[in-house]
Amino acid sequence: MPNMSDYSTTTAAIIQQAKSIEDTLPIRNDACRSKFFFHPHPTAKVFLFFHGFTAGPYQFEPIGQKLFDAGYNVLVPLQPGHGVAGNWNGNNPPPLPTEREIYQEFALSWLEVAQNLGQQVIVGGLSTGGNLAGGLALEHPQQIEKALLFAPYIGGNNAIVNLIVEFVPIYYEWLNKDNPGNFGYDGFSMPALRLFLDLGQEITDRVKNHLAVPMFIICSESDQTINHSELQDFSRATIKQQSKSWYHSFDKFFEIPHTMMTKAEGNKYQNLLITVAKAYIESDITWTEVMEIGYQILQGKSFDTAVKKLNLSEKVSQHLSVMLAVMNKKMIIDYYQL
Repeated sequence: MPNMSDYSTTTAAIIQQAKSIEDTLPIRNDACRSKFFFHPHPTAKVFLFFHGFTAGPYQFEPIGQKLFDAGYNVLVPLQPGHGVAGNWNGNNPPPLPTEREIYQEFALSWLEVAQNLGQQVIVGGLSTGGNLAGGLALEHPQQIEKALLFAPYIGGNNAIVNLIVEFVPIYYEWLNKDNPGNFGYDGFSMPALRLFLDLGQEITDRVKNHLAVPMFIICSESDQTINHSELQDFSRATIKQQSKSWYHSFDKFFEIPHTMMTKAEGNKYQNLLITVAKAYIESDITWTEVMEIGYQILQGKSFDTAVKKLNLSEKVSQHLSVMLAVMNKKMIIDYYQL
């Protein structure tokens, strides 16, 4: 833990350096600027979040603010090649990196920064940002407490699209580019996305054999971007390798899209998502124990009674009751029939 004078100097330098770099880009708009939520002192937990592909730090502003209010430091840095002002199109695509090493070095440099701001570092990310967070957790488990992967892009939902991403160097425009909540790029060149598909496959393969950092995979049945079957297999592997990993998929009822982090990008249940994330952040129990609490509730017990009966009162966040309330009950039943 750094002393107070070093800490104050460090946080001021982080903010100033990010501003200086982004001023020279020039930045596309203020929503794309790096977001920092710093307390005047080191905190017990520090969150490092990576935004989605072609997007910006604005995606993690709502959850960043909530976690700051809960007493934690939060960093959401702008990724390389993102958020740059310009007249980008098929003839002049945005300057997104096509080499994974650029992103990996970026992620590692920010992990080293985050370590100076508190006791435990928790990494997270949306979509391709989830890939970065997952890869970082696999490479540097001693420095990371937990990982939150929001709809990680470990595989696309359409085989033809996957082939296009893998082999065809075309320019693609997002179908939702005119969404008022989208402050990032309207499109991109496929090779810039291809590296994340490859990274996602690599992460999937590695998790099957070894995982030291607990991961929470959060997704939505309404998400038409990711491959749900592959993500379920990935989640089962994370739980098998690391018992304190969790998995939650929001029911189609909620109509939560791939861009799940903000109301502006289509998630009407933004605060529910944050509550589910906090259930994991503030709990210290295994997936089996989550299922046991859920099973007790299905037997008619209240959440508090179930937690007390299982002697988990000191390890469980009250937010878990909300997650169990919206969880697919069939998942709990099936777990006990295996």
